[in-house]
Amino acid sequence: MSEEEPKLKKVVEAADGLSLGISIVVAVLIGVGLGYGMRKLFGYEWLFWLGVFWGVSAAILNVYKAYKKQKRVLDELANDPKYKRRKYDASDEDDY
Repeated sequence: MSEEEPKLKKVVEAADGLSLGISIVVAVLIGVGLGYGMRKLFGYEWLFWLGVFWGVSAAILNVYKAYKKQKRVLDELANDPKYKRRKYDASDEDDY
């Protein structure tokens, strides 16, 4: 008996792809919020830019993690025997 994929697997994978865009925006907004809060709390202007840097860095890290995940999935797909390239054999062709 073969294993069936969950019915909502494609929906979850699509939502995971959409969440990347949302996570980029959220990471930058959280970084800006932290920077703004630290600037107000401590009174140093450069703390705002430190927060912006943290937010942008977190967004880049999210993109990198998503890339690594997709790369792993594609490598697994490439190693799947169903999708392997087969050598062309002219003897298999029907005569016309």
